[in-house]
Amino acid sequence: MAGVNETPRQKMMGILYLVLLGLAATTITQQVLDAFRNLTVGLENSTNNVQSTIDATFTAFEKSKLVNEPERAKPAYEKANRVKAAIVAANKYINDTKNIFYTEVGGFDSVSGDVRRREDVDIVPRLMKNHKRADTLKTMIDNAIAAVKAELGADFKMPLNTNPPPKKEGIQISWQENYFGDGIPLTAALTALTKIQADLVNTEADVVQKLLNVDKALINVDQFSAIAVPTSPTYVLVGQPFTAEVYLTAFDSKGNPTMEVGGQSLKVDGGKGVYTVNTSREGEFKWSAKVTAKMADGKVNTYNTPEMTYRVAKPSAVVSPDKMNVFYIGVDNPVSVSAPGTPMEKLHVSIGEGATITGSNGKYVVNVKKAGRISVSVSAEVDKGKTSVLGSTEFRVKPLPTPHAKFMGKGGGNAPKAGLASTDKIFATLEDFDFDVKYNINHFTLYVLKLHGDLMTFEGTTNTLTAQMKAAINGARSGDKVMFDNVFATGPDGMRRPLDPITFTVQ
Repeated sequence: MAGVNETPRQKMMGILYLVLLGLAATTITQQVLDAFRNLTVGLENSTNNVQSTIDATFTAFEKSKLVNEPERAKPAYEKANRVKAAIVAANKYINDTKNIFYTEVGGFDSVSGDVRRREDVDIVPRLMKNHKRADTLKTMIDNAIAAVKAELGADFKMPLNTNPPPKKEGIQISWQENYFGDGIPLTAALTALTKIQADLVNTEADVVQKLLNVDKALINVDQFSAIAVPTSPTYVLVGQPFTAEVYLTAFDSKGNPTMEVGGQSLKVDGGKGVYTVNTSREGEFKWSAKVTAKMADGKVNTYNTPEMTYRVAKPSAVVSPDKMNVFYIGVDNPVSVSAPGTPMEKLHVSIGEGATITGSNGKYVVNVKKAGRISVSVSAEVDKGKTSVLGSTEFRVKPLPTPHAKFMGKGGGNAPKAGLASTDKIFATLEDFDFDVKYNINHFTLYVLKLHGDLMTFEGTTNTLTAQMKAAINGARSGDKVMFDNVFATGPDGMRRPLDPITFTVQ
């Protein structure tokens, strides 16, 4: 129910509701359900604030204009009340509908903070479609719309309508089906009802503004509230500006108040001040605005906005190669963890059974013990000690690769006798492997095969050649073979691996 006169906050909530409804249509997760509940709370708070302003405007009008200029004020006052009556009736029907839902499911769940059975997708179409409550609600909203147009004309724009959604793939569904049809979870329906109530009260606010504030300079508003609304996210990247609107509600825009933040004067236009600050460094920053306004009686009052917080972080991106997420047994596997918008010190990282993870501030080391698959989970403190899971990534756990036996730094081939005779160790090495892994040779068989057919055999239990082995190699002639076979090596994972044999031809 997108409006035409909505504030940025109202537009944001409308867009968020549509996004959440789309997510609910594909998969209902606890995060999606929580998001609907959070949106409902935000809409309720916003609606209450607007309703307070409406009530204050009515009260001020009754105490001033109706008393001082009854003949001029009464027609506008009666029009506003006729619209109010239609909106109150629709709002009451919505509250009655909500109470039916609450009674049906047994009220609220103290653990989730939401209505019980909030994921239920059967109760909404049953009560709203089958029992025709959605039809009745649409009629009452249409009555409210008709009341507004009767008093202010058919061209009056308002954030309230019962238009069906756009066609999808040539299919048209009704307004009732769109908001309360099959597959809609209970908590989403409650959010929809709260969104309708917000549209109702915003429509009433527009009507009140139009009818009761015709001559703003003559209205003595007796209640004020300083408001600061960010127009950019409170989480921004370094180099991006942080922007917010600061304004005083129910204020005469003809007499702009003065506003400042931290001693910095703001440019004020139409009762609104815009606060912009450059973000040149990381961290969490707090700010509040001071608004000074001259009242209708000549007095000067000062109001302070609530303290607000925004966080500045460096630009970041996380790229995960889905087919290369591998941990190796027996070595330290480094892992970097980050969550844009969440301070690193608030992250909690854990790993599945059979492995350990240590570290902090985004840098961790994983040690695994057996092959298979294992997940690393990341959670964070999000609000007053409450912990929320941000996500998890699955890794494959594999043994270390098998190394290659090397003598003279080579894996065989033609070799000069001098080089063979001067080398006294055989090594096991891994090529093109990112980890610094050391393997210990714990067995090999050395064969020295003479060209005329004599064969000498030696057994080694370390990687070092004995004096007899060196003497045999030193006695070899051109064309003789020097071979290493039955080579075994053990790596940091404790596995004893057979290596490929290597053969040299003496030059």
